[in-house]
Amino acid sequence: MRITILDRTIVRTLIVLAVAQLVGWGSVGLLAIVGSQIAVDLQMSIAAVFAGNSVFYVVMGLWAPPLAKAFKSFGARNVMMMGTILAAPGFVALATSHGPVLYFTAWVILGTAGSAMLTTAAYIMLNEVAGSSAKSAIGVLMLMTGLSSSIFWPAAAFLSGLIGWRMTCLVYAAAMVMVCLPLYAVGLPRRRSSPKDSSTAPATGTALAVPTGIFHLIVSAITLNAFVTFGFSAVLIELLKAEGLPAGEAVAFGSMLGILQVGARGLDFLGGGRWDGITTALFAGLALPLAMLLLIAGQGAHWSIAGFIVLYGLGSGILAVSRATIPLVFYDQAAYAQAASNIALPLNLISAISPPLLAGLLAHFGSEAVLGLAMLCSCSAFLVLLRLSRHRPAKTAASAST
Repeated sequence: MRITILDRTIVRTLIVLAVAQLVGWGSVGLLAIVGSQIAVDLQMSIAAVFAGNSVFYVVMGLWAPPLAKAFKSFGARNVMMMGTILAAPGFVALATSHGPVLYFTAWVILGTAGSAMLTTAAYIMLNEVAGSSAKSAIGVLMLMTGLSSSIFWPAAAFLSGLIGWRMTCLVYAAAMVMVCLPLYAVGLPRRRSSPKDSSTAPATGTALAVPTGIFHLIVSAITLNAFVTFGFSAVLIELLKAEGLPAGEAVAFGSMLGILQVGARGLDFLGGGRWDGITTALFAGLALPLAMLLLIAGQGAHWSIAGFIVLYGLGSGILAVSRATIPLVFYDQAAYAQAASNIALPLNLISAISPPLLAGLLAHFGSEAVLGLAMLCSCSAFLVLLRLSRHRPAKTAASAST
């Protein structure tokens, strides 16, 4: 079953989630623009200020498994509404902070809210609504939200220049309550079945039916690739500069990445139901080590950097979709929320760890060390995916081969 214009509930849900996720991720990404201003006002080092992002991801990850029960009991719509309500005081705390204690407290609040309202929650919501079309729906959502930084970085720069970073945080707090909350409350459908109904349904693909070893393979494949992609999102410009590019050219090459990633997600969506998450991840995962190898071999030549950007951009764009769709190969609609929440813990921890780790590696050992570690991780992920592909459920394996 594919998404068509007649699936009005799915289309409405996608539009609501796209707008709310753009606002949510765009607002929590404000440090990229106002981090230096916050450092001056709070008399903190820039490294300490950006550690707020690490706190955010760690807290998101720690909350993910406990929230799985809430998603199952109350449905994604209600949990996302509560997360949005909690995000508002998080931005207020950030706006009123005058030192590290309240500053990091604000990021703890925002991390808690993000676990309830951002990516994993959106995927669970789509799984509730779209069912067998969840893979396509997730692909559409990622296509619609792929340029959040391209929209909100200029907006944050404009607002902070006009009214300052503190008032910008208050604007974001108001957006949570006045934009996202009404969208979730009015635009998202209520869950059709009650927890009692779902508990009495046949558990043919529940989390209990999937062996622990398979879950560990899923987590390993996702986190190994995520270590590379999340880390590179933070150090890419500096990496290109270390390869010999002037700052202006490094930014120009780096700016192509977002367009390529969105384009790759579009190609994945156009593939429809022809391939499952494992198949797309295998093709995309192979592009990453090839990109690293090309950059190493080219030794800073423009052709090698251009080839690296193309291969890495396409591969990382599709892998972002696969992170959400690989579990759909093994888990049914009822079990997806628990599985996605459990995967979110290591995934968010990796999101917090990889940027400072790769940045430190780049500063102390150079680009070769970063590229070598990235190649090791992406090759390992590819081998894990190959092993995982042999354990597809029979029905999924048959559909993936057609």
